Amino acid sequence: MNRYIYTFALSFLLLACNSNRENDTNVLTVTIEPQRYFMEQIVGDKFQINTLVPPGSSPETYEPSPSAMIKLGNSKAYFKVGFLGYENVWTGKLSENNPNLKIVDCSAGIEPVYGGHGHHDHSHGDSEHEHADAADPHVWSSAKNAVLFSQNMLNAIVEIDTENADFYRANFEKLKQKIVETDSTLTQLLRDIPSRSFIVYHPALGYFARDYDLEQHSIEFEGKNPSPAQMKELVDLAKAENITIVFVQQEFDVKNTEVIAKEIGAKSFTINPLAYEWDEELIRIAQILADQDK
Repeated sequence: MNRYIYTFALSFLLLACNSNRENDTNVLTVTIEPQRYFMEQIVGDKFQINTLVPPGSSPETYEPSPSAMIKLGNSKAYFKVGFLGYENVWTGKLSENNPNLKIVDCSAGIEPVYGGHGHHDHSHGDSEHEHADAADPHVWSSAKNAVLFSQNMLNAIVEIDTENADFYRANFEKLKQKIVETDSTLTQLLRDIPSRSFIVYHPALGYFARDYDLEQHSIEFEGKNPSPAQMKELVDLAKAENITIVFVQQEFDVKNTEVIAKEIGAKSFTINPLAYEWDEELIRIAQILADQDK
């Protein structure tokens, strides 16, 4: 039995043993840190927020520990991102083992990007079609999505704790204003940039690219490093599109990123789309693109 299956089975065994315990009244669980940011802006100190995926880990390959699953099972509600594959594997079992756990899809109503993490994406070979119907899970990478994303959180919180509904709604209005301001800042920064294309190691900026009229080209494809032929294809494309910026996420290997950056004479930047301060990181990414000819 491989490590993932063992962890998964043990987690649900422990969860089942704890399923008769009443859910903690003050704990809510989210998958990633940007969600914790939105949630804490809405609920203030009314709830403790538990994040499943620790900083520096990829939410697409994360293996939950038994203790993390127990904390999830004892939460008042679980707020999933929505398009992350492993979340969808869990949720059926979670519902069976703990019917009192409310499960909320934060991406409900958001128009997904499809096809190898989006049409703003450089895809390698025919294998693109194997996952063409898989939705890009990185919905939080666009401020335009963030309003609906956090609205879904608010709607669930108001159902969970109706007594404090006005408090949550007032907090949400402040959060919404901040999101709108962030969107405005991003739009302004990206209006007249020298090149609207960029390369990123892992294709986590598909919605960012779609909503701000950019072209994302990824080094990684379907979770794998590119072959030498695919690397050459990407280098040729980068030269043709005058790409001068290469991004790499802190949780990924930078070797191939550095090779491509050097080959095309581009600058390489480490980014963290999973940062708690989601707005500051998106603005930083936009600022890098805006300053690319300096």
